[in-house]
Amino acid sequence: MAELFNTPEAARIGLHAALILAHRPDERWTINRLARTLGVSAAHLAKVLAHLEKAGLVKGKTGPNGGYLLARPAKEISLLAVYQAVVGPVEVNRCPFAIPVCSGGCPIGNFLLQTNRQLVRYLKKTSLVAVRLNWEEK
Repeated sequence: MAELFNTPEAARIGLHAALILAHRPDERWTINRLARTLGVSAAHLAKVLAHLEKAGLVKGKTGPNGGYLLARPAKEISLLAVYQAVVGPVEVNRCPFAIPVCSGGCPIGNFLLQTNRQLVRYLKKTSLVAVRLNWEEK
């Protein structure tokens, strides 16, 4: 089945890991436990968590009681911050379907450009806690 939006696997892992940590903010999660819960490779998850830690979104602790927690309250962490920590800055300044025949005046291109800009604004204003609460209500 085709998808309208194709998000990199690392971003999907990062967003899901951050949401799990937001759901249980006082509980440390080891890489192996998170990887089992998400059904992903522990090695890939470790790389994603390293990006999140470098961005100051999670903090890890080694040792017998180690694991990962969010580095700040979930209400202060946007989905866009997690996404960008994992895949890099998002730039929305051109049509995602740009082909050589388009020169900036294509109505589809302008529509998709505006849609992408709206998505970025939505991800920026939506915190982990907002998504978590929405999830818990269902």
